[in-house]
Amino acid sequence: MPYTKVIEQLKANLQTAYRQAVDADNRLDQLQQAGHGKFSAVFTQEQGFTTRSNRFLPYVQELAQAVADLEAETAPTPEQLEALLPKLAVLLQTLQKFKQQSK
Repeated sequence: MPYTKVIEQLKANLQTAYRQAVDADNRLDQLQQAGHGKFSAVFTQEQGFTTRSNRFLPYVQELAQAVADLEAETAPTPEQLEALLPKLAVLLQTLQKFKQQSK
């Protein structure tokens, strides 16, 4: 498979995103219990996600499924890979910003 190294890197980034998402979701739970964090979705539809959630983990799960589907392909196309990268980038950037702002 020509994308073996790329898929390995995607999985490593998803592991990072998962750990950060668990922390962020816990923080969101705390904020919501304090009466804050009243929103319906973390990301807008324009950002490419089909998931709609007010927590980060469902978005990580969506990307993990997309990577698993890509890995299962016998001949994945560059377009399939290119569809994942912007979503992973916005997820990681948003998690980092949230972490910085919620200290």
